[in-house]
Amino acid sequence: MINLRYETFDCNIHDVSKVAKLVYDVDFRTFDMLFKDESKAVETIARDLYKRDKDDYFKVVLDDYGEIIGILIIYTSKTSHNLYLKSPRLVIVDILDHFVLCDIEKEDFYIAEIAIDESLRGQGIGRKVLLDSIDYAKRKGYERVILDADFRNSGAKALYENLGFKVFNKKRLKIGKFERGMYNLEFKL
Repeated sequence: MINLRYETFDCNIHDVSKVAKLVYDVDFRTFDMLFKDESKAVETIARDLYKRDKDDYFKVVLDDYGEIIGILIIYTSKTSHNLYLKSPRLVIVDILDHFVLCDIEKEDFYIAEIAIDESLRGQGIGRKVLLDSIDYAKRKGYERVILDADFRNSGAKALYENLGFKVFNKKRLKIGKFERGMYNLEFKL
């Protein structure tokens, strides 16, 4: 198995375009609805990344050679969010997320986003990132790890359940033809 390293994202060190593409991959349906064009979405996400640079909750996942192979974004109830101006379309993504994503309680460790490079999917890397996250949360004394799985992503939901996550809530938002739904899942520590 590949050894993984986690570093706080730094736009002066890490490939911003690659990280932006991974962010896009997590929620491509919403980005496609708002931008109608993958390259515009990725470009806007990249500009946004420069504003949120060096936030400790935003990690890049690196392989043995220091290459970015994924991202991991985590929050806790103690996480302080840096406020900055965003593209209006990215603000819309945040608003839509508010209605379907997990509510973070006091002793929760929330995995907000996890993405593995498309060329490396299916090799157990995502599983390893999740197991590392669960181990970290245990060591830090959190009571549960929580995350979300899109209703349309049965593969992710199956992976999470295989690791012991259980659905504790379902949230759905429908606006006109747009519909988004999430399974909120928990792993009790």
